[in-house]
Amino acid sequence: MAAYSTDPAPDPADGAAAPHAPPGLVQLFLGFLSVTVVAFGGVLPIARRALVERYRWVTPEEFTELIGLAQFLPGPNIVNLAVVVGGRFRGPLGALAAFLGLTLVPAVGVVLISVVFTRYGDIAAVSNMLAGLAAAAAGLVIAMAARMAEPLWRHPRLHSSAIALAAFLAMTVVSLPMAQVMAVLLPAALALSWWANRR
Repeated sequence: MAAYSTDPAPDPADGAAAPHAPPGLVQLFLGFLSVTVVAFGGVLPIARRALVERYRWVTPEEFTELIGLAQFLPGPNIVNLAVVVGGRFRGPLGALAAFLGLTLVPAVGVVLISVVFTRYGDIAAVSNMLAGLAAAAAGLVIAMAARMAEPLWRHPRLHSSAIALAAFLAMTVVSLPMAQVMAVLLPAALALSWWANRR
C-alpha cells in the first residue's frame, strides 16, 4: 500500500487527496460512528466517502486494497474493514475503537427495529418501504463499485483488469460461490502482480 505523504493535496479532479495524519482512538471511534449513523441501506459506499474523501485517512487505491482484504477475510466486509483500518493505525485498541464505533449504534437500532418489524412486518406499506430501501441500497453499492474501479482506469494494468473481469463474470454469469472465486483468483492475482512487478 502507498505510504503516507506530506505533499500538498492534488487537484480534486484527480480523484484523490493527500491523506491526513493517522487518526487517534477517539477519531477512529467517531469516524466509524459517523459512517454507521448515516449508512441506511449500504455501509460500504458511505465508508468509502468518509475514509477517502472526508477524513482522507486512506487514498482511493488503499481503500480498494483494504476492501479486497476485507472481502477475503471471513465475516461482514464492513466490520473487517473497520478492524483492519483501526488496527493499521492504532493496533489492537484501534481495531476495537473502530469496531465499537461501527457496531454500537446499529446493534441497539437493530434490536428495536426487529421488535417493530415483528409486529408490523405484514403491513403492505412496511413491505413497500423495505423494497424501496433495497433498491436504494443496490444503487449505492453500484455507485461504490464504479468509484472503486477508478484506479483501474486511471492507472490501467492488464492483469488487474483481467482479474476484475474474471471475478465479475464468475459471480454474475456463472454464479460461482464467492469462496471458490476467491480461492482461484487470489493466487492468480498475486502471481500476476508479482510477475508484472518483476518486468
